[in-house]
Amino acid sequence: MGVVWIIRDAKPGHFSQCEGLTNALLEIVPGLRVETLHRLPLAQLLKTLLTRHLPPEIESLRDKGTPDLLIAAGHATHFTLLVLGWLLGAKTLLLMKPSLPCQLFDLCLIPAHDQPAEADNIICTQGALNPMRPGIKKSGQGVILIGGPSKHHRWDDHRLMQQLEGITQSSAIHWTLTTSRRTPASTHSRIGALKAVELIPFESTAPGWVAEQLAGAEYVWVTEDSVSMIYEALTAGCAVGILNVPRVADKPNRLVRGLSALVEQGQVRIYSDTDDLSLQHPAQVFNEAQRCAQMIIDRGWL
Repeated sequence: MGVVWIIRDAKPGHFSQCEGLTNALLEIVPGLRVETLHRLPLAQLLKTLLTRHLPPEIESLRDKGTPDLLIAAGHATHFTLLVLGWLLGAKTLLLMKPSLPCQLFDLCLIPAHDQPAEADNIICTQGALNPMRPGIKKSGQGVILIGGPSKHHRWDDHRLMQQLEGITQSSAIHWTLTTSRRTPASTHSRIGALKAVELIPFESTAPGWVAEQLAGAEYVWVTEDSVSMIYEALTAGCAVGILNVPRVADKPNRLVRGLSALVEQGQVRIYSDTDDLSLQHPAQVFNEAQRCAQMIIDRGWL
């Protein structure tokens, strides 16, 4: 029976990536043991390196089984991953483009929009991995996910409302719309006037609500600033459309490059006033966590 340890930091998004990969590994290796630990403080890591004695909490975990594979995401986890990998003789896997040389890790899963180099220890992914899985799809069920201004995007309430009205007026789909922490108050008030839309504000949703909605939805529209939601909707098996949001700069950034690739591959479509607004499911299943998990198994690590 294989053993995997997840090394996590304080960011839920980083843990979600690791969880997506380990869930996919569990589907292939049902008896796999997965444990989670928090990254070690730098002082504790230095002491561990000097003495070559593991901290008590790590020893307790090892008593349950020495790990074959260590998985982490986030810059703060790099040194913990490397030190424990060296002391425990475990393979090290990082889900991101590292701030240290890639050669230090046994495997890096790096999104294509980060333009990783080609190497035996690098797997290029479409977006960050996530734990989403398709559920039982409800016929005619749609979800609209609204973000807000971000580092790469400005905001235009008027243009957004034009798109939402076009979507909701031209179909018989039952649309459930939710907002996010970043959604401006002005957008909240204007969305409330939309007809034929069930509005569930972000503040009214429980943890896991969005994942549950995506699992059961056939169709999803997402504002283009909400990049992680786009990949989660695809992984949930939804037909996905992208709502236009003004960009801070015309020059493509790494996230725009990733979105453009999805459009070129026919995985998603961009909203257009002049086109039919119906959404089509991609010809191929989108599940990057499953694809990467199989590649890890094929390496004989578990």
